[in-house]
Amino acid sequence: MIEDGKPLFVQIAEQVEDLIVDGTVAEEARAPSTNELATFYRINPATAAKGINMLVSKGVLYKRRGVGMFVAPGARELLLKERRNDFALRYVQPLLAEARRIGLGPEDVADLVRAGEATAVPATAAPIDQPDRRTP
Repeated sequence: MIEDGKPLFVQIAEQVEDLIVDGTVAEEARAPSTNELATFYRINPATAAKGINMLVSKGVLYKRRGVGMFVAPGARELLLKERRNDFALRYVQPLLAEARRIGLGPEDVADLVRAGEATAVPATAAPIDQPDRRTP
C-alpha cells in the first residue's frame, strides 16, 4: 500500500480519501485517527497527522474536540469531482490527442471504448496484483 517516490503523508491522505470515495467511511462518520493510521502503516504519528491535516484543509475532514476527526458533509462529492477532473486531465485528454494524431474521431474512440468494455474484466473482480485492502 505504501509506495516509494511519493511522500508518506500524501499517501496517507489518499488512502483516507479512497475510504471515503468507496463508501467504507461515510460522511459524518469518524475517520481513522492519526494513531490508528500510524500503527496500521507503521509510520510516525506526526506523518499521519500531516496527511490528516491535508484533508482538513481541503474540507474533507473536520475535528470534533475530544472525539476525533469526522468526514465532512459533501466530502465524497468533493473528492469525486476532484478525481473526475484529474481523470480527464491525465487520461481522457491524452487519449483524445493520440486519437486525433492517428486519424480517429470522437465516435471512433467511443466505439473502441464500448468494444473494450464488452471484453473487460468485471469491475467486481480484483486485479491479481492488487494487495489486500484492509481498513485501518
